[in-house]
Amino acid sequence: MTTVNNSEEVKKQYADSGKLNTRISIHDKYSVNKQGFGNWIFSNYRIEPGMKVLELGCGTGDMWKGHGNVAERCAELVLSDFSEGMIETTKRNLGALPNTEYRVIDIQDIPYEDGTFDAVIANMMLYHVPDLKKGLSEVRRVLKKNGAFYCATYGEHGIVEYLAALLGRYGVEDKINKVFTLQNGAGILGEFFGKIEKREYIDSLAVTDPDDMVEYIYSLQGMSTLSDVPKTEIREVLVRNMKDGVLSVPKEYGMFITLGEKE
Repeated sequence: MTTVNNSEEVKKQYADSGKLNTRISIHDKYSVNKQGFGNWIFSNYRIEPGMKVLELGCGTGDMWKGHGNVAERCAELVLSDFSEGMIETTKRNLGALPNTEYRVIDIQDIPYEDGTFDAVIANMMLYHVPDLKKGLSEVRRVLKKNGAFYCATYGEHGIVEYLAALLGRYGVEDKINKVFTLQNGAGILGEFFGKIEKREYIDSLAVTDPDDMVEYIYSLQGMSTLSDVPKTEIREVLVRNMKDGVLSVPKEYGMFITLGEKE
């Protein structure tokens, strides 16, 4: 089932970083792969000296912490988000990175000339874009002819699918937004870009404190059916599914890297 994009809902969900931080923290605390998804994403970037780089949907900007040297080698780095609240959070988190500008930008209307950037980044956000084809067309437009586009996303068989199976009796369904996933992303990108490579990040959660998982669940946008269910009841369900004190939760994440325009 594919959910319908609603820009007002997205604005509401990401108006501030509270719920996003809740979701990030459980990954930081319980991920089996200790490299970390953000570090893995960053390791796939190829940013050479003098490049101009645009990130769309930068969120809290956490992935750029400790990477001031990369910003310094850029001729220009633009960190942008659809949400003013997120941009304010990013500014507080990162401060004055060298050669870096912070801007509120909608991917559907990128305010730069054709062929401006050597690389464009859009991680974990393309599934929120109301008119994805328009957004990708804009990315292609502002990229240089042989520029690279990096876009991380999730798969369709990860955390939400697991939770839907676990909490189905409470009306929880697998309503994960399937607009842009690891399963269909290559086909969508193929309309705009040339070479497309998919890379997968192997990981899962090993949760030892069920209260953390409860807070994560209630931070998710698609858990409205739990609004009248006491958190203690959901906690009991999680505890019953723990083995040797661990709740094992599957994850499915990865990214696409495109190079060059479609011929």
